[in-house]
Amino acid sequence: MRILLTNDDGIYAEGIFAAYQQLKKIANVTVVAPDSERSSVGHGITLAHPIYCGKIKRKGQFFGYSISGTPADCIKFGIHTVMKRKPDLVVSGINLGPNDGCSVFYSGTVAGAREGALLGLPSMAVSLATFMNPSFTYAARVTALLARILQRHKLKKGTFLNVNVPAVNSAKIRGLKITRQGLIPIHGAFHKRLDPNRREYYWMTGRAPLDQDDDTIDTFALNRNYVTITPIHCDMTDEKMVESMLQWNWKEGRQT
Repeated sequence: MRILLTNDDGIYAEGIFAAYQQLKKIANVTVVAPDSERSSVGHGITLAHPIYCGKIKRKGQFFGYSISGTPADCIKFGIHTVMKRKPDLVVSGINLGPNDGCSVFYSGTVAGAREGALLGLPSMAVSLATFMNPSFTYAARVTALLARILQRHKLKKGTFLNVNVPAVNSAKIRGLKITRQGLIPIHGAFHKRLDPNRREYYWMTGRAPLDQDDDTIDTFALNRNYVTITPIHCDMTDEKMVESMLQWNWKEGRQT
């Protein structure tokens, strides 16, 4: 199996190295990752600037390729420039911090997996649900486990997996759970502060919506120590709305 591995925390992040250490036991792994952190860049690609590429060592050995672009750039670059053959699987992560609910729209980690799916490849994004004192050991084992599962089971073309792992001792994990993406906005509070020059500025923050009781949704199941696995498809067309709109009166529109 050939795996293309990227992230949005940058090629020197501990999460991607932990994933690499586990995945290389079961596959040939090619790492193409941003040269520095690109968190919350969404699915942006680089068009107005050149992309630079470097070869990176970690612990004295060749690790992978760093590029001056986004996670989506990394997947395109890895497939079309670095790898001689297309990968069998794209993995993005392991991210520092969760990517559940509405975070999938902003996350560079999720965008890396989405880009793989757009290119017709089985893909998954993996995130660890903490920003403090992370241990990626268990999340890396889950990543390798899911990679082996995706060898045996085919994803529908254009669908990828968004995986979130609780940041608790593995003995407290309640299991793997197939979930739906939450849609309650998380970020939306702005804290006003003063900089050293007494100028006002604002820091955006938010709070996870945990006041519902629905383990079928990623945010709530993750909070209850389930590893959440959410299948997400790239085609965002609202098919039911298309059917409804076909019944609308469009004559006036054709006359304008």
